[in-house]
Parts: sequence; structure tokens; C-alpha cells
Amino acid sequence: MAGKPNVVLLVTDTTRRDDASDSAVAPTLAELAEAGTRATRAFSTAPWTLPAHASMLTGSYPSKHGAYTGHERLDESLPTLPALLGDAGYETVCVSNNTWLSSASGFDRGFDEFRQMWQLLQSDTSLGEIVQVTEGSRVDAVARELFEGSPLVNGVNALYQSLVRNRDRNDDGAARSTRWIENWLEGRSGDQPFFLLANYIEPHLEYRPPRRLAEEHLPADVTYDEAMAVPQEPWEYLAGNVTLSDRELRALRGLYRAEIAAVDEQIAAIREALREAGEWEDTVFVVTADHGENVGDHGLMDHQYCLYDTLVHVPLVVHGGAFTGYGDLTELVSLVDLAPTLLDAAGVRADDARATFQGRSFHPATHARSREFVVSEYMAPQPSMAALEHHVGDLPAHVEKHDRSLRAIRTRSHAFVRGSDGSRSLYDLRSDPGETTDVAASNPRTAADLGETLDEWLDSFEHANVDDAVTIDGRRKAQLERLGYLQ
Repeated sequence: MAGKPNVVLLVTDTTRRDDASDSAVAPTLAELAEAGTRATRAFSTAPWTLPAHASMLTGSYPSKHGAYTGHERLDESLPTLPALLGDAGYETVCVSNNTWLSSASGFDRGFDEFRQMWQLLQSDTSLGEIVQVTEGSRVDAVARELFEGSPLVNGVNALYQSLVRNRDRNDDGAARSTRWIENWLEGRSGDQPFFLLANYIEPHLEYRPPRRLAEEHLPADVTYDEAMAVPQEPWEYLAGNVTLSDRELRALRGLYRAEIAAVDEQIAAIREALREAGEWEDTVFVVTADHGENVGDHGLMDHQYCLYDTLVHVPLVVHGGAFTGYGDLTELVSLVDLAPTLLDAAGVRADDARATFQGRSFHPATHARSREFVVSEYMAPQPSMAALEHHVGDLPAHVEKHDRSLRAIRTRSHAFVRGSDGSRSLYDLRSDPGETTDVAASNPRTAADLGETLDEWLDSFEHANVDDAVTIDGRRKAQLERLGYLQ
């Protein structure tokens, strides 16, 4: 590559590594991995969108950047990847389909263009989502929100939600996002390199893949109509109010895999758009996920209340520049490593900012030492027990146990998880990759050693001061509830 390369970071929301690594599900991703670099042991810092994206952009763990439950905002205390690339002469653009990745959550910092695809006209007022998710008092809610900010902008966004976004219930913004990116690439002029971050949310509940893809990925004994009739109510399932058979869970897994396949088609379309714009050969192209998903795994649904590999082991493929033809990267990698790695790919030093990073570059030219461990953090239950009880009724004891924070430390051989309630779990990943058997009692020395390592790590940096809670107003609560984040 001559000069500074473009950097494209595609985040396929809620995508677990095992399904995304199946070439029958994600053939484009498999092609990129074959031609580029595939990190086979890549892990998220958190099991949900807000803290995971904050880690990608700041190179720091949730304990340091402070964007998590109770303080749902990325503050300005740490430098961000888009701001650093912007200072180095990059045009910076974000295309988001997840309301956590929004200007209201502080993620627009450093971006020249920040597109919230649930809106036609960009605005901090999120009335368009109110039209979709508010029941019963919808007219009153719309009336209240219409006159916040610009009534004209709000009205246009409400019509856009009703007439355009709601027309195709099998698309959560993927096709519109890709079209916007295609048009943006076609309309660019000049030689300025760019950084593009795009979030595709299709694999997130509720699963509504196109019928053609669903029928391709459903089990042979399940029809499309049967699969779409299976309840997709994670909190009712958790509480035991909804019981799903093995066949129904397999049906949901098929729908989920079809959603990943749908995003894979968008990845192919963006690759083609870069080729048509003459930018592909000058682009470092990254595909990853913010976290995974439980589809009945460990008795759980959605992506909360645990730090199993089903939630934190994520796909990570890089193509372009020094990553082309590199093959499999089998060392431990964390999402905090993306920021320094992509700065290296762009040839940007940013020494002061790098001093704040907890990540280390895995760029092939750095020859950095391998990680001994990665950490994942779940700083508070989301939804809270109170929110769950409000929505599903009295909670059984097996649900109340999730009222805790969790931290996990993972080596190549073991995963150790510690809860704020004093719980400790240890899994031997060599003999039990599915993390089904807790061996902490039979391996006390290993559990103690990993606990000590976790404590040393926690003592090695200054933690974020997030005593000031972030207030989420009614309209954002409605948006988030649509995604299953009960408030």
C-alpha cells in the first residue's frame, strides 16, 4: 500500500465465533480469513454492546473506560481511535444500527460523520424508535417527543420509521446501511484516507432472517413457519415462564445462524463497493463482533449474566496490508488490542495516547510478545433484578443468583470466573471447551493462582470514577427495550 491505508472496521453485533467460523454460514468471512489473518482466540472485554465498543475504540477495559451499566456513556477522559486517526489526516465515519452506539452515549466523538440508521435526519431526539416500540400510549408519547428539539426533524423521522423501516421486518438496517456506504464511497473525492466503523445488528434478538436464508439454515425437521412461531422471549425463558424443547432451541439456533448469513452478504457487498471505488487494495478490512449469544446454552438466552465463551469468544478477521496471507493467529487477543493494532496498520504513532492503552498491537510487524491472559468484565447485571421482576413477575432463586458482577480471566488452558457474591468457577478448556464442569474445588491451586493474577491486574491501573450516574430518558429507554435491555 502506498501512503496511509483506509481502515474499515465492521462489527457484526451479537455474533458468536463458532457459528461465524462455519463457512456454510459465513462464506465471505471464510474467504477473508483464508486470504488474510484469522485470530482464532479473540475475546471481547464484555458480553454486551456499550462496554465492548468502548473497549474497541479506547484500547481499554470497562473498569478503566467506565462505560457500563449505571454509567451508560463513553466519557471524554480517554483518547479514541477515530479521534487519533482524524488527527492523522483521516476522514472518519460511523454507521450505527445499535442505539448503544449513539451520540447520546458519547460515541460520536472523533467522527466527522456519525450516521444513526434508525433516523433519516440525524437528531439527538429518537422519536422514530418511539413509533415502533411504544404500546398503548403511543400517540401521547409521540406528541411529547415531537416537540423536543426540531418538530420538523422529529416528524420526518417518525414517518421514516413508520413507512420505511417498519415495512421490511426482516431487515434491521443492514441493507440501508450498505446502500449508504456504497453511495458514500461513490461520492468521495480526493486522496484522503478514511476510517469507517459500521455496526450491523441483525444477529441480535429478535431473529427475523429473510425466509430464503432461514430455510437454508434451519434443521431439516423444522419449517420456516414453525421456527418463526417459537417464542423469542429471553427473560421469560430465564424466569421459567417459557419452556423450549430441544427442537425449538435448534430452530432458534437456525434462525440465528441465518441472521449471521444475512450480515455476511452485507460484508460481501461492502467488499465489492470498495473494489468498485478502487479502494480495496488500499484498505485494511476488519470484521469482528462485540460479543456473542446464548441460544439456550448454559440455560441462558440472549447475552447477559455470564462470561462463558458463548458470549466473549468472538470472530476476528483482518485483511489487507501486512495481514494479507498471514494465516491463523493462534495467540490470545482482546478487543482492547484493536486500537493499537489499527494505529500500527495506519502508520500512526500517537505515543501519548498509546500510553493510556491496555491493549497491545498484534500487527505482524510489531513482533509483540504473546498475551498470557485476557480479561472480560460484567460490571453489573443488565437488566437488573428489579427490571426483570417488573417484566416477568416473581423471580425464582436460580435467577436471583445473577444479581452480581463478574470478572473472568482466561488463559490458553483455563477460564476462571469470579463474582461479587463470592462465587468462583474454574473450567479446564483443554478437556472441557464447552465450560460445562466447574473444577475449582478439585483444582484449588490453579483457581487461586488465576485469582491472584486477576487481583494483580486490577491493581495495575486507575479505575474509572463513575459515581455520577447517567440518566437515560424515556425515549432512549424505549429504544433499548426493543433490543431487550430492560430498564
